[in-house]
Amino acid sequence: MDKVRFALVGCGKVSKKHIVSIQRIDNAELVAVCDIDIEAAKRVGENEGVPYFDNPHEMVDKVDFDVFSILTPSGTHAEVMLELAPYGKHFVIEKPMALRLEDADAMLEACRKYGIRLFVVQQNRFNLPIMKLREAIDSGRFGKLVLGTVRVRWKRTQEYYDEKPWRGTWAMDGGVLTNQASHHIDMLMWMMGEVESVMAKTATQLVDIETEDTGVVILKFTNGALGIIEATTATRPKDLEGSISILGEHGSVEIGGFFMNELKVWNFEPELPEDRLVFEEYGRNPEEFAWNHTQYLKDVVKNILKNEGGLVDGLEGRRLVELLNAI
Repeated sequence: MDKVRFALVGCGKVSKKHIVSIQRIDNAELVAVCDIDIEAAKRVGENEGVPYFDNPHEMVDKVDFDVFSILTPSGTHAEVMLELAPYGKHFVIEKPMALRLEDADAMLEACRKYGIRLFVVQQNRFNLPIMKLREAIDSGRFGKLVLGTVRVRWKRTQEYYDEKPWRGTWAMDGGVLTNQASHHIDMLMWMMGEVESVMAKTATQLVDIETEDTGVVILKFTNGALGIIEATTATRPKDLEGSISILGEHGSVEIGGFFMNELKVWNFEPELPEDRLVFEEYGRNPEEFAWNHTQYLKDVVKNILKNEGGLVDGLEGRRLVELLNAI
């Protein structure tokens, strides 16, 4: 195999990021799209010049490809993946991989049974400031980790939730912690390590939905550090931030922006010569649509072609689902 061929299942808003990213990668190709809404599939298929379907089984029968990209609502991820796994294709699945831990385990078992790979989309791990932060943690620059915090302060109105019937439901959405904040919670775990205990409070403050629109979580990690998760879609009158802060014995880092993509604070003692250039070289992502999605899918393509494990595989995705279920 010298090229990885992708077929999308789900032609909603996020599909554009996947399409643009696939088109930027030399050894990747978009070959088909599918959506239960045939008009949505037709619109995307005709725009991209690829076959379109409203049934993934028909798509498998008529098009040869290597990877299903599952871009459907969160609550359908497990059902769709388990239905399609017997075809022996690999999977790229948007976050979170599942809403229930037993579903995540069933998905991993299907991977073992059918000899396939599962990659969970956590594209923010490829943000330039995040990569530099991870490098600092791996090299021990923080010393003893003390406190890690993520803040998701976004605005989602009643109109937003009413636009799609699955939004704000337990079965399909999961709430602000599972849906909007899952990228940030994944990042906190990736930086701070395994979680020992968790305590949480949630509330539905400003919209009429089943799930919470606001939640706060206190974590204790196995290394002794503490963690705080603050997540809300009840920020008014506009979005504020999607950020992460890591405090340690020898340093402090804060990465802000909307998706942890803008370096705000980089303080270490002792200071290294490279620290003087960190804002210039790693301060923010390039101003390019879906840049981090592209970096993520490049990693997926490379690992499929080389038969290696990706940065965010099914086991990593399961860790996030386990914590979300504990919360």
